[in-house]
Amino acid sequence: MKFFTSVFRSMHAAMALFFALAAIMLIIIAVRMGWQAFGGELDGAAAQAIIEAVGLLAAAVVALQIAETIVEEEVVRDADISAPTRVRRFLSRFFVVVIVALAIEGLVATFKAIHDDMTHLVYAAAILAATALMLAAWGLFIHLNRSAEELEPEAMQEAKGEDHKLR
Repeated sequence: MKFFTSVFRSMHAAMALFFALAAIMLIIIAVRMGWQAFGGELDGAAAQAIIEAVGLLAAAVVALQIAETIVEEEVVRDADISAPTRVRRFLSRFFVVVIVALAIEGLVATFKAIHDDMTHLVYAAAILAATALMLAAWGLFIHLNRSAEELEPEAMQEAKGEDHKLR
């Protein structure tokens, strides 16, 4: 069984590496877009390029946060995600980044639609509405999960006890 555990840990480490590499590529592309915008005329097109670069940076943050979460939860801690406390912590880390990135992407899409084609404003609104729905669902999940955590206080203590592995 230890062999399979080490194989899965290695696979998680490889996935985290690929997410980190994707984040680096997105950062490089965003920097290049921003640099080209600064090198040209400072007009509406440059503003659009900067706004799109911000959207790419938001996607890079998501990829990097996913990589960090995978490394911390699956490689360093080698945690079993079945306990309510672990599920809440894992999903909370993930949702915080995804919701922020989607909100930024919704704002980017709104700015782009306002300047390019107002018919695309519906899609931007859909992104922002879906983001709000995800935020509400996450809040409901946390509220419901707290009840389950109270039934298993030892799981909370065990999860907190493993935090020293990250220091």
